[in-house]
Amino acid sequence: MTALPPVLLPAACLPDTEYFCWLAHASAVTIEIHETFPKQTCRNRYRIATSNGPQILSVPVNKPLGNHTPTAAVRIDRKSNWNIIHWRALESAYNKSPYFLYYRDHFETLFMHPPALLTDFNLRLLETCISLIRIPCTFKLTENYIHEPEDMVDMRLNIMPKRPGPHQWSISGFEPYIQVFSEKQAFISNLSIIDLIFNLGPESADYLKKHRPGI
Repeated sequence: MTALPPVLLPAACLPDTEYFCWLAHASAVTIEIHETFPKQTCRNRYRIATSNGPQILSVPVNKPLGNHTPTAAVRIDRKSNWNIIHWRALESAYNKSPYFLYYRDHFETLFMHPPALLTDFNLRLLETCISLIRIPCTFKLTENYIHEPEDMVDMRLNIMPKRPGPHQWSISGFEPYIQVFSEKQAFISNLSIIDLIFNLGPESADYLKKHRPGI
């Protein structure tokens, strides 16, 4: 199967399954870190499955340059214990998943000692997930904001948007897998990649290979 074209992705915090499908299938990956930071997006939000259904967790941030702050300069707000709240939410949601005990240390360390910059936190989580899943993926970061991408699929606004909707590269449907609360609620599709990792473990790479953007 031929690789997908090069792709331009937004920076993201524990991004969803669709994001990782691009990482698994694209011939090259570039991550945008110089756009003006948009509020309430995947840059600092991710979605997990809990006993009460999907839950969105948001990393609080400070924008040193106000509304003109580029994503690369956004700092994590350290006034609250958000990281402890997030980790407890992850423990509660996934401590009964098959692979939580195997992988928890990789994530707990990052949550207990987050870096100052949001981008650094996101990239460390991303690199950890890629390493655990073992997909042959490398990526580069933008050096400047790319106004009009050439020879790349621009997914900055199409992946994990505020208002989801079908587009040319949509994945038609994700194959259900057993989630922690499958006995009490229907399969929740396209959650943060952490849901796939804790539930499928080493089978995560095969799952991503089955789901190719644009199909």
